[in-house]
Amino acid sequence: MTDSASGGKRGTTSRSRSRLRAVELLFEAEARGRTTSEGISARLAKTDLKVNAYTLQIVEGVEAQIDRLDEALTSYSRGWPVERMPAVDRAILRVGAWEVLFNDEVPDGVAVSEAVALAQQLSTDESPEFVNGLLGRLQQVKPTLIA
Repeated sequence: MTDSASGGKRGTTSRSRSRLRAVELLFEAEARGRTTSEGISARLAKTDLKVNAYTLQIVEGVEAQIDRLDEALTSYSRGWPVERMPAVDRAILRVGAWEVLFNDEVPDGVAVSEAVALAQQLSTDESPEFVNGLLGRLQQVKPTLIA
């Protein structure tokens, strides 16, 4: 299948799987108190799983921009600092915010939609609406955040 960002078929795409993998890696690294790079290295040492290029791009991008991402998420979450968000939501929001703010290859609407789908799959019933609202606000103020 092709990626929905490039007009491909609906369903699980390579980029969708990469986003899911990035969320898993970010979540796991935080839970274990290590960097995502350390988590990837540990995982590769234990398994024959491959980490594809887009997953690495997301993870490295989130790591490189973590302070800016967390500041933006906290500023626009209306009273919910990043530290108080559920860990899985935090990982999803970081991936979505990185795509919206720092990855011009993915249309903002696709990034938001994919993050909402991840929240539906991995988190609570309230999370998709929260993720949609917060990333939608970041999308609206994007010009001021990346200036």
